[in-house]
Amino acid sequence: MYNVFIVDSAETRNSSDTDVESEALRGCADVRLLVLDRESDFLPYAEQADGIILWHHLRFGAELIARLGKTRIIVRNGVGYDNVDAAAAAERGIAVSNVPDYGTEEVADHAVTLALALVRQLRPLMEGTGRGKWEWRTAEACRRVRELAFGVVGCGRIGTATALRAKALGFQARFFDPYLASGYDKAIGVPRVDSLNELLEASDIVSLHVPLTDETHRMIDAAQFGRMKSTAYLVNTARGAIVRHDALVEALAAGKIAGAGLDVLECEPEGIEEITRFPNCIVTPHSAFYSQESMVELRRKSALTVRDALAEGKFRNVVNQPVKKV
Repeated sequence: MYNVFIVDSAETRNSSDTDVESEALRGCADVRLLVLDRESDFLPYAEQADGIILWHHLRFGAELIARLGKTRIIVRNGVGYDNVDAAAAAERGIAVSNVPDYGTEEVADHAVTLALALVRQLRPLMEGTGRGKWEWRTAEACRRVRELAFGVVGCGRIGTATALRAKALGFQARFFDPYLASGYDKAIGVPRVDSLNELLEASDIVSLHVPLTDETHRMIDAAQFGRMKSTAYLVNTARGAIVRHDALVEALAAGKIAGAGLDVLECEPEGIEEITRFPNCIVTPHSAFYSQESMVELRRKSALTVRDALAEGKFRNVVNQPVKKV
């Protein structure tokens, strides 16, 4: 039997049991949940782990990865994997995988929900009625959906799902993604633009759906806000550090954009007060991925990815390139 550890953070604990994972790994591995305060707390288990399922808050850096004795795979319990030093893992022949297809529906639904809430002015309307103000003119900034261009940055699984939802609602959907093959726009029936700047300049809603990488880190900065319409909204359900926080605050304060719908912040949860003081902003606590169903799907797929690697030698959704055979 193999040893598989589920590593969670004591600060942002996600799971209190191993029922889903144990069922998926039945007959293959013993499963143990570790709720840790810091990454170094894993050191006593480093030599024992054949497989690791890692939640998002704790970081597995190069020093810890160097101590892993027989680990063959680390599965990041989610889409993003920026809290794992994937290059260091590759040097030790350890595969790093993610779960790219869980919660696609939830994040796309959340992105479109934020966009609709901004366009339909739900926050000022609800705050107004909460103060006893029964006045439709509170929503004078409301726009007609069918008049608006919905720009998607990054048209992978979630970006595609978001674009198709926006299109179905009547938005004039379009996308920018330099890594997709020619003709993808024809396959999904959504027009493509050739540059990020073109998308920013033409869109009434800009919705971000890219991973956090060196290329995308702070890809939305002061210069990009300067290209957006003053009536446009920014939606971010991807990673907070894709948007430079102080540039966003400045853009909102100066009226360079009309508002923002954010599920993530650059240094979350820091910065909440700065953003929520703007009545044209909606902030949710990194919850776009979540539904009761998506959480079970995530945990099960993570465990099955480990099982396939350990029992079958089949490595799925690998995001690094291990230098020796895994």
